[in-house]
Amino acid sequence: MPASVIRTFHHDEFQAASLSERKAGRTLSVCIPARDEASTIGPIVESVRAALVEEVPLVDEILVVDDHSTDATARIATDAGATVVQAADVLPDHGEGHGKGEALWKSVFASSGDLIVWCDADITDFHPGYVTGLAGPLISRPDLAFVKGFYRRPVSDAGAGGGRVTELAARPVLSILFPALGAIVQPLSGEYAGRRDVLERLPFVVGYGVDLALLIDVVRLAGEHAVAQVDLGTRTHRNRSLEELGPQATAVLQAALTRAGHEIADVAVLVRPGLDPAYVEARQRPPLAGLPEYRERHPRH
Repeated sequence: MPASVIRTFHHDEFQAASLSERKAGRTLSVCIPARDEASTIGPIVESVRAALVEEVPLVDEILVVDDHSTDATARIATDAGATVVQAADVLPDHGEGHGKGEALWKSVFASSGDLIVWCDADITDFHPGYVTGLAGPLISRPDLAFVKGFYRRPVSDAGAGGGRVTELAARPVLSILFPALGAIVQPLSGEYAGRRDVLERLPFVVGYGVDLALLIDVVRLAGEHAVAQVDLGTRTHRNRSLEELGPQATAVLQAALTRAGHEIADVAVLVRPGLDPAYVEARQRPPLAGLPEYRERHPRH
């Protein structure tokens, strides 16, 4: 089965002032999951606040979910103008945090926007076009439910493609199990956006498999036609070691295999000669729309 053609945009196509005029009463939250990102979180929040809150009233909320940071991430984000919540304090009966996917899931609960834009917290060359590029298709096209970002990565040996986990794990497994998603340039991108009324109906993988899992689940719920991608330009961030990337690749494979109907263990033990075993859980959180706490906090949805 050939890969489908995913609608593709460039962030330059969307200007903040025009998008603000076209919001039509909808609200927009920018959510940033962060753990020990004191060196980068401040400029990201300041950039969004200055350009898209103060200069143009496009963004209604900047929310940072602090996932058990041990540095000054929370203080710096607050000083820069974000609302900061601790992952451990949000829906504590359903998990204490600890994991990117759980932080994203909790950000949907804690935020208020009809549209949610997510950005990673480790970007060193962030620009407001990340937000306008991701929100633009959702504001302009009511038929779209989910927008995935892609970019060029100067530190990556994959050129304009994804990183090592993308090229060696995510892209091959998508090509085999979900070929319709083969046209997604960077399926593991941490920059994407969605409509609350779709996101609240999806489960969230707790760990690093969340980016791929959400993409697959959105297509299953809303269809391929509801997904688009946007060129965000260039993205520079810290390069991770293979020791760190091994568990991430394992989590990506877990997410893909479970969504293809394969039964796998709740915990994968990644054995690597010369290193301690890595234990990678395949847990996920349920759709928020099914939780009484969520319905109480978001009665309109």
